[in-house]
Amino acid sequence: MFTKILIANRGEIACRVAATARRLGIKTVAVYSEADASARHVAVCDEAVLIGPAAAKESYLRGDKIIAAAKATGAQAIHPGYGFLSENAEFADACAEAGLVFIGPPASAMRAMGSKSAAKQLMEKANVPLVPGYHGEQQDADFLHGEADRIGYPVLLKASAGGGGKGMRVVENSAQFKDALASCKREAISSFGDDKVLAEKYLQRPRHIEIQVFADTLGNCIYLFERDCSVQRRHQKVLEEAPAPGMTDERRAAMGEAAVAAARAVGYVGAGTVEFIANQDGTFYFMEMNTRLQVEHPVTEMITGTDLVEWQLRVAAGEPLPKQQHELTINGHAIEARIYAENPEKGFLPSIGTLRHLGTPAAVSFELGGAATAIGGAGAATHGAAPAAVRIDSGVRQGDAISPFYDPMIAKLIVWGADRKQALARMAQALEQYHIVGLHTNIAFLKRLVEGQAFASADLDTGLIERNHDTLFPTAQPAPVAALALAAKALLADERKHATDPWQQTTGWRMNQTYTRKLAFADEHAAYDTSVTYRPGGLLFTSGEESIQLGDQANRGTVLRDGDTFHVFSNGMHYQLAWNDPMAHAGETESEGGRLTAPMPGKVVAVLASKGQDVKKGDALVIMEAMKMEHTIAAPHDGTVNDILYNVGDQVADGAPLLDFQAA
Repeated sequence: MFTKILIANRGEIACRVAATARRLGIKTVAVYSEADASARHVAVCDEAVLIGPAAAKESYLRGDKIIAAAKATGAQAIHPGYGFLSENAEFADACAEAGLVFIGPPASAMRAMGSKSAAKQLMEKANVPLVPGYHGEQQDADFLHGEADRIGYPVLLKASAGGGGKGMRVVENSAQFKDALASCKREAISSFGDDKVLAEKYLQRPRHIEIQVFADTLGNCIYLFERDCSVQRRHQKVLEEAPAPGMTDERRAAMGEAAVAAARAVGYVGAGTVEFIANQDGTFYFMEMNTRLQVEHPVTEMITGTDLVEWQLRVAAGEPLPKQQHELTINGHAIEARIYAENPEKGFLPSIGTLRHLGTPAAVSFELGGAATAIGGAGAATHGAAPAAVRIDSGVRQGDAISPFYDPMIAKLIVWGADRKQALARMAQALEQYHIVGLHTNIAFLKRLVEGQAFASADLDTGLIERNHDTLFPTAQPAPVAALALAAKALLADERKHATDPWQQTTGWRMNQTYTRKLAFADEHAAYDTSVTYRPGGLLFTSGEESIQLGDQANRGTVLRDGDTFHVFSNGMHYQLAWNDPMAHAGETESEGGRLTAPMPGKVVAVLASKGQDVKKGDALVIMEAMKMEHTIAAPHDGTVNDILYNVGDQVADGAPLLDFQAA
């Protein structure tokens, strides 16, 4: 076994690998960019090496710097995590040339599976079922258009070198093909440096089911059952679970054997995932193979009692697989939710900012590989057959910033239950206990998703979110009286706490009369004229025609104050109530007029309007790229573009006006 490894990654996966290495007595070396100098993954490793500026292409994608760091620190092997260089065959070759072990598959296997087109041709020869489509090298736009017409719409365009939902477009009809292809290629070249695409039939209501495979250098290859990753947005996974609901033993064996055949066809070694797209009737087709550890690997660990990172380390060191196929069994049910810094109500736009408060459900240790291991959180270890109920894999701490340079994932929340019903209940409870202040998150959305009828009843397909849009994105409602009561109570308590002399006491006492104090709160939906009436027996909170007696009725929730904003967490909801302090002098902000602004920091990749052009509501005006995703800025009304303020290639800040727009 190795005595020291370098982890060529950042965030939660770097912390995850470091946790297993520490349990096995293996020293770890972190690498970090200038933006990550104080990051959590740097703190949890034994050593750390600066490798470059914030931009990934100048740091985490610099294989030469990473290899130099490994050699300088005496590391024997490099664990690439996922993303960045994890599926880069040239990097794997460079590691070997430098005398370092790449903790992953052979470069030849990565090359075989790295191109979706080549992989599908290889799978066809191995008799693995494929979705009808075009997977060849011809990339002429007219030719691809013709192939799409032949396949029949809807058609899915995918970057051949892609992954993680990047460079994917669903084309509903022939008229949309040209624009969709151009957008797909732009995103593909930006994310992967390769704009080749493939086209295939887009299945209606498909499920996304993947098989975890593992192979060693001695010829052993097994599958560790399946994960259902059907719940997605923008082709990126939101919830993952294991085992897949409704999976029969026969179908599980058929998919597992097909996955093993796919792995053997390329001489695979290490952890890999074979992804299938499945019809509702159970028929399935090969999609792609991810030649690395997956983001969602914890759900497999939870139901099999294995530590897949430990398996990676042992296989890379030349040891045999710790278990054979007949020794693996499924125990219970696990669900993973990805906690992201993003705003679901605004198209899941990433949210940039500082984690001013980070409150999580109790994360306890769980059993992996026969020893208690805590991942991303402290807690009491549990010993026995059943894993702990809650696990959190995270690479951030309170006070850390979510920057525009990397993926905006905050954490992975994983729960285990004896069955799916119990796992669902535990996930809903854990999400309710997850409190974050400082930026937008998808936590409330995830809770609606988990508690929604479609997911709860396992009515799964990759269009679940779109199908249930009205339920998952309800019309915003005013803050309830209970939330206002909690905010007001917190405000009054805070005033009493900070009073330095008797004249500052806010007891509301009046001789022979009551006193009513006006409190003005507001959120993005409404302004609330509220009041607190002080009486000898206590406080009476009022809002409009409703009232609540604080002394008699408990309004459960957590209130966090950030300046003059009160964050109320109650019944799984997060209310942000800004208090209008009458003693403060609120400055006025200058109106932006008709200027459309950047929703986040990024780069302008296309300007689709011109100065003086008349446009209709909904017309695309500017396309921005941020965090390797494209975002379209559209006309809010019919009107005229008075001026274009940025050119293609320009970097823009969050909130920067992109163009001057005059509504008709």
